[in-house]
Amino acid sequence: MIQIRTANEEDHTTIASFQVLMAQETENLQLEADKVSTGVLSVMRDPEKGKYYVAVSDGKIIASLLITYEWSDWRSKWVWWMQSVYVLPEMRRMGVFQQMYNHIKQWAEKESEVGGLRLYVDKSNIRAMEVYSRLGMDGDHYRVFEWMKS
Repeated sequence: MIQIRTANEEDHTTIASFQVLMAQETENLQLEADKVSTGVLSVMRDPEKGKYYVAVSDGKIIASLLITYEWSDWRSKWVWWMQSVYVLPEMRRMGVFQQMYNHIKQWAEKESEVGGLRLYVDKSNIRAMEVYSRLGMDGDHYRVFEWMKS
């Protein structure tokens, strides 16, 4: 049985390690583990930055995701961004992300101040896009452009 819960500071090392693994796997990036760990803790200590959720099975964290908040002036509501989604490779294709998504979506549906959910995905991550499509999300409306300091 999989339990979805809000992450706590004790989970930060696992979540940070997931982020390092994800960057390597999806974008072939080598992240600085200490910087990522500091970043994860920063979110946990400042709720305005976001909130992490974890999926736990048999007492082990098997997946995590981060919710951050964007104000939509068009909707006069918050849009919740799902970021930093990671599921352990051996737990993929078992519905773990689907359970996390449904948990977040049910929570969002109850909140009158929330207008919807969004996420971004690397354009080469075809399997993830297929999962998101099966859950009823679409990527037809927007493309994300960015500039990031190196």
